Amino acid sequence: MSTVASPCINICTLDAAGASCLGCGRSVDEITRWAFMSNGERAGIIETLALRRAATIPASLEDTDEA
Repeated sequence: MSTVASPCINICTLDAAGASCLGCGRSVDEITRWAFMSNGERAGIIETLALRRAATIPASLEDTDEA
């Protein structure tokens, strides 16, 4: 079984609250513990990242219908 790769995209900047990375979407705790997590834990985090990033996109960027 291969190791689940880090989702880091080298944009290591925390959000305004200092809770999660704007680049990969992981929490500070997840980033810190990543090297020690099982592949199952890593895969679970990877599955949630797209939803987390989608939740942080400003509504003005989501609304592209200019009818």
